Amino acid sequence: MPRPKLLLSYPQRGAKMAVLTAGLLVLTACSPQVPQGSDTSESSESATSAQGYPTGHIHGMSVNSNRVLLATHDGLFDVSESPAIQIGPTIDLMGFTTAGNGEFYASGHPGPGSDLPNPVGLIRSTDQGQTWQPLSRQGESDFHALAATDGGIVGFDGQLRISADGTTWESVDEQLPAFNLAATPRDSIVLATTEDGLQRSTDNGATWAAVPSAPLLMLTALSEGKAAGITPEGRIYTSSDAGLTWVEQGVVPGEAAAIATHMLDDSTLRIWVATEDSVQVSNDNGQTFMDIRSNHQ
Repeated sequence: MPRPKLLLSYPQRGAKMAVLTAGLLVLTACSPQVPQGSDTSESSESATSAQGYPTGHIHGMSVNSNRVLLATHDGLFDVSESPAIQIGPTIDLMGFTTAGNGEFYASGHPGPGSDLPNPVGLIRSTDQGQTWQPLSRQGESDFHALAATDGGIVGFDGQLRISADGTTWESVDEQLPAFNLAATPRDSIVLATTEDGLQRSTDNGATWAAVPSAPLLMLTALSEGKAAGITPEGRIYTSSDAGLTWVEQGVVPGEAAAIATHMLDDSTLRIWVATEDSVQVSNDNGQTFMDIRSNHQ
């Protein structure tokens, strides 16, 4: 039987990604262009629900020492606290990743009052998201997917591009329509989810090979040679060999928008999954999940 394709828009990003055209994923803007110089009065209260959770579309996640950050349509939020705390300016952070030195890289669209061009290209924060500085491709690239490796940055803005320093870029020879990119800044492996299945690179995104035995994954995350992934239906899979082979685990409640993972021990992954109304965490390889807000009640 032929391998099924992902013939639907991904949860939480359907407004930002067109359904398949000519067999390829087509990226679209997630929101109308915001006029520069607009009012800056939007606050964290207006961007969170009554339960204190970000209301904007979630585009990425970073976890460090159990501090859980969500990159959203309305900017960066710390959801380790309840209610969530907005960090820094309101920027539509379409792509988001963390480098090995703890710096953040992002892309997307400027928020109200921002003097950044649209799209913002690649921007960097050296103060945990409080401020952002333009690095490259301002007015040119809206990276909907970003990943940091030990050799640089991989990004997808309609083309798959790699950069050793975040300032100069080259397009990879063999293009693929990546929806999600996952890497760790401690090695050179990158995973890319596509409509035709999982792709894997071992050279910082320069070349790619399909993983034909992998499930049809929407989002993946890497940690110390281990990986976690989630299907459009919310089924969790884990890999002990950085994405080559996969084992089915449990199901996360809600529609997944972002995933992160850390090693608990040699055989166990802690997995965080951000949904439209909560962040769910598993301490048993994704077999069971609980809302992280239960720790604050």
